[in-house]
Amino acid sequence: MERRLTAILAADVVGYSRLMGTDEAGTLARLKSLRGEFIDFKITEHQGRIVKLTGDGILAEFPSVVSAVACAAEMQRGLRERAAETPADRRIEFRIGVKLGDVIVEQDDIYGDGVNVAVRLGSLAAPGGIVVSQSVRDHVGNRLDVTFEDGGEQNLKNIKKPIRVYSVRLEDLDFADTASMKNSRPSIVVLPFSNMSGDPEQEYFSDGITEDIITDLSKISGLFVVARHTAFTYKTKPVKVEQVGRELGVAFALEGSVRKAGARVRVTAQLTGATTGGHVWAERFDRDLTDIFAIQDEITHAIVEQLKVKLLPQEKKLIGESPTLNVEAYTYYLRGRDFLYRYSKRYFELARRMFTKAIELDPNYARAYAGIADCDAFLYMVYQVDVPLEGILDISAKALALDNKLAEAHTARGVALSAARDFDEANTEFETALTLDPNSFEAHFLYARPAFQQGKIARAAELLERASEINSADYKPPALLIQMYRSLGRDSDAKAAARTTVELGERELVLHPEDPRPAVAGALALLELGEKDRARDWTTRAQAIESEDPISLYNIACVYSHLGDSDAAFDLLERVTQNGRQFWRDWIENDSDLDGVRNHPRYAQLLMLLNERTSDFPTK
Repeated sequence: MERRLTAILAADVVGYSRLMGTDEAGTLARLKSLRGEFIDFKITEHQGRIVKLTGDGILAEFPSVVSAVACAAEMQRGLRERAAETPADRRIEFRIGVKLGDVIVEQDDIYGDGVNVAVRLGSLAAPGGIVVSQSVRDHVGNRLDVTFEDGGEQNLKNIKKPIRVYSVRLEDLDFADTASMKNSRPSIVVLPFSNMSGDPEQEYFSDGITEDIITDLSKISGLFVVARHTAFTYKTKPVKVEQVGRELGVAFALEGSVRKAGARVRVTAQLTGATTGGHVWAERFDRDLTDIFAIQDEITHAIVEQLKVKLLPQEKKLIGESPTLNVEAYTYYLRGRDFLYRYSKRYFELARRMFTKAIELDPNYARAYAGIADCDAFLYMVYQVDVPLEGILDISAKALALDNKLAEAHTARGVALSAARDFDEANTEFETALTLDPNSFEAHFLYARPAFQQGKIARAAELLERASEINSADYKPPALLIQMYRSLGRDSDAKAAARTTVELGERELVLHPEDPRPAVAGALALLELGEKDRARDWTTRAQAIESEDPISLYNIACVYSHLGDSDAAFDLLERVTQNGRQFWRDWIENDSDLDGVRNHPRYAQLLMLLNERTSDFPTK
């Protein structure tokens, strides 16, 4: 069974039954003429392929997302011009949906969720309009003469998970009155609360409060809440609420500040209309630090009350639950989470200390157990530290036992099972995490790695695309996507991901000049773009920053593979794999960045040596 990732265009005629009832012969003749003289030509012009025609519909696929949207836009513009002289009751108009998705190929036909979602997206469009998924919108970016209007998350018929959708605005074509695209739920972004403590080290605390308010609001089905990582792209940026509202397509914004001093905390919060800039609600809380959970709860309920959102009984219970009642444990957890997100050996070790302290203060703190499991699993797999595998599994199981509705716990369990190479069970845990929190960057990003290890490259690419949508400021997902796209034959997408990686890598190096990984990721991206000299400069910079980090060493080996220096590549790969974890073998076997050295005699020798080393390690 063949599968591939493709851009899918689904179009259908608006009011087809009415048109056929009024003038069957005339409708069929006009439709045939439009297809033969215009639509088929446009699809072919953009390297598309018509998969099938139905009475009122067209299904086509394209090798490029940009080509699919460009074709859809030109189709709608051309159809609008052709319909100008036609009476409204006889006018043929199409709705179009575009989705990037994994499909099953059977002879000349394609099947799968990607096709189903494209059709459902088309049903949301206005007559003469186009609706696309978020991954399509992000791939197109500013490369076409169109703009995108956020339609929020939509529940599509027979599709399990909500899909974030965008309508395509074609110059003067007005989608403002499209009832089907209006999200009936109030929409809100929680902007990062400012740290007013005068101590940069307290940044983790204000960020943690922001994240927890987002988490609580996201539990309310009557609200659309912008994901945490998207909201945090505005951190430290001098933006106006109206601008944020336009860019994110939300009606309200919550802003605030936190000042923590000793045993006291001051939190300010204000809710603003994102279209008008007018204040809806504001409050200042001067409390003991032990009241921080009550403050968060009051802010959440104030928003619910002001936006007149109805809480379901289970939602009232969920937002009233605190992950811990020990504020000191909470403080240690927030600091640990801040370290964990930096994904390096030093920070994993620091994060583990913080999570361990949190558990000493509250032995029933599920999030802290999940954090320890994440740290230990990565120290075991990537950094090859001698951490007992059974201990990692036990700690992740403990997190789930304490709270089996916690997406973080299921993600941690998935990571732990991946370390034990129990991939079937790991996949189940990751899927559960995604169901519980569809906006979790960590669940998508961490799931992509074992998917790749299993050789499920299309699935890994899909997960990384979603991770990149959730956190568009992180260089790691597009950096990994370069070689995924290359393996899938999506060369134009690989180059687009490379350009994004270079841009984000440069920004990350300014923020964290001590981290070599964005430099070496940028070097691989520059090689994809054909800029060998710059790639060598970035590699030299990475080596100057850090000479022992295995992720950096592995990626520098990939650079040498591209440059044709096989011996230098194998010298580094042997250093990376010296302790014999199977994790690195999976990457060496599947990574297209190493295609340049696979025919070298040392490649077979390295795999043979890894087989001998890994045979002594338990798999479960």
